Amino acid sequence: MSDNHEVHSHPPYKFIFVLLCGFTALSWIADESKSLMPSNLVLAVVVLAIAVMKATCVLLYFMHLKFERAWKYILLAPTTILAIGLPLALLPDVGVHYYDIDVPQSPIDAHAFDGSDIGSGHGGEAAH
Repeated sequence: MSDNHEVHSHPPYKFIFVLLCGFTALSWIADESKSLMPSNLVLAVVVLAIAVMKATCVLLYFMHLKFERAWKYILLAPTTILAIGLPLALLPDVGVHYYDIDVPQSPIDAHAFDGSDIGSGHGGEAAH
């Protein structure tokens, strides 16, 4: 038998399960007490912070990342670059130009493009 492998104790799955249940209860309590929150933004930050803590517990213990060596960061680097780069690459098309007047988003905007002045013989312009 080789002595090169690290020996670690069995992860505390029951404790992590109880912790996840507690975080879920906290998230539910925060959502139910939204009338006590100063704004919806504060509620969103609280609920997302709890969700990050839950995800961290799952990643560290159930996916065993706590017991892996540093090579996990090498695997994470390309994913992080893509996760940041893809939205930035799409920003000029989706984030900036999507809500132009060329793409009506409401019935009021669509009414302006209903074609009522088409066929007036003036290239689409209203007759003076």
